[in-house]
Amino acid sequence: MSFPRDRLRRLRGTETVRRLVRETRLSLDDLILPLFVVEGHGLKEPVTSMPGVQRFSVDQVVDEAKRIVDLGLPGVILFGIPDEKDARGSGADAANGIVQKAVEAIKSQVSELCVITDVCLCEYTDHGHCGLVDGEEVANDSTLERLTLTAISHASAGADMLAPSDMMDGRVAAIRRGLDDHGFESLPIMSYAAKQVSAFYGPFRDAAESAPQFGDRRSYQMDPANRREALREMRADLEEGADILMVKPALSCLDIIADARDQFEVPIAAYQVSGEYSMIHAAAQNGWLDGERAMYESILAIKRAGADMVLTYAAAELAIALKG
Repeated sequence: MSFPRDRLRRLRGTETVRRLVRETRLSLDDLILPLFVVEGHGLKEPVTSMPGVQRFSVDQVVDEAKRIVDLGLPGVILFGIPDEKDARGSGADAANGIVQKAVEAIKSQVSELCVITDVCLCEYTDHGHCGLVDGEEVANDSTLERLTLTAISHASAGADMLAPSDMMDGRVAAIRRGLDDHGFESLPIMSYAAKQVSAFYGPFRDAAESAPQFGDRRSYQMDPANRREALREMRADLEEGADILMVKPALSCLDIIADARDQFEVPIAAYQVSGEYSMIHAAAQNGWLDGERAMYESILAIKRAGADMVLTYAAAELAIALKG
């Protein structure tokens, strides 16, 4: 058909018709909120580079978890920032570690909330890298044991899902074996399967105090130029036992999200990272765009590309807008 018989605007004329023919929908069930947890009591520390985001002490993160449940959001992912850091990231698997305490506290009072934990060493090492270092090289195989112990400690604390984000080769298989050997064979793994080196991680590293103290992460995180390699990474993690595959960052990797949706039948997650979140808020604060509409549109694009769930610091504000 051609104009004038074929008039695409016929289905755009009213809001009710637009709703009826809408192809992609964003709901509360699609959103996961990242939370930063610190030592101390009564703390809610604003993250300057992430407007609207705070770092919570354990008592305050429980209150935040209750608010999140009241908003109707299904889950959170926790990132811990310990008071002390060392070369081996000892706080990552400590029984009284910051994430372990936060998981126990949240699950004891807000049991219905799905609590996911980030499994990595970068928040716990004094050098800021995601694994153990040998000189100035990040050692892959020796890091796997530390990651496995960290995963087991999070599981023992009561985590509902684990999310390894380190990008070491073989980490999913090692963690899966460790979990199974300790009776956690039913605990799912959401793997950061295609995590690229990105300038958009800057505000997160400010919040988590995890910037590398030497070099960078190009030897283990993916080159953002590589699309086929992302599929290899995801396929490998799936074969090693991952239950959910994550793409990170989200907005700059919409093509990879679409590839993942086309290639794999498992749930696909995408992380709208700190820089992607902050740049929208910064533009809104300067009056350059409508922040609420821009945030909604960006998350909708991630969903449209094929993501089943989106990790975003805007989850709470989006929940309020969606409910309204």
